[in-house]
Amino acid sequence: MNNQTNTLDPGPFFHGTKANLKIGELLEPLYLSNYQDKKSNYIYFTATLNAAKWGAELARTNSRERIYIVEPLGDFENDPNLTDKRFPGNPTRSYRSKSPLKIVAELGSWERHSDEEINHMITSLKKLNEEGKNVIYD
Repeated sequence: MNNQTNTLDPGPFFHGTKANLKIGELLEPLYLSNYQDKKSNYIYFTATLNAAKWGAELARTNSRERIYIVEPLGDFENDPNLTDKRFPGNPTRSYRSKSPLKIVAELGSWERHSDEEINHMITSLKKLNEEGKNVIYD
């Protein structure tokens, strides 16, 4: 794991979700995952707006989609679910941490993926789940 003084990526960092949070609040691990019916040992974030949009769009609630700009408050590492399994070299610039993320801002507006793209992603994820391949190593 790397800390803020020796980061893997300079940021800025984003977290896409449907949770309604305020500036200064902390996103912490050990809460229900956006993607699975279990508590996550990590909090996940990204340095790309595209990956953050997926996080907001695919979160499992019916609340409004939000993207927060976040500051990691501790050590973090490349997300092995993506960098080791799907996208070697971390082109999605996705990370995870056992330390909180501080919300420093919320993006006021951003362009969603098309409904067609979102539906395709949902279908692909359902297929992976049915095949037992949609595993998050947490």
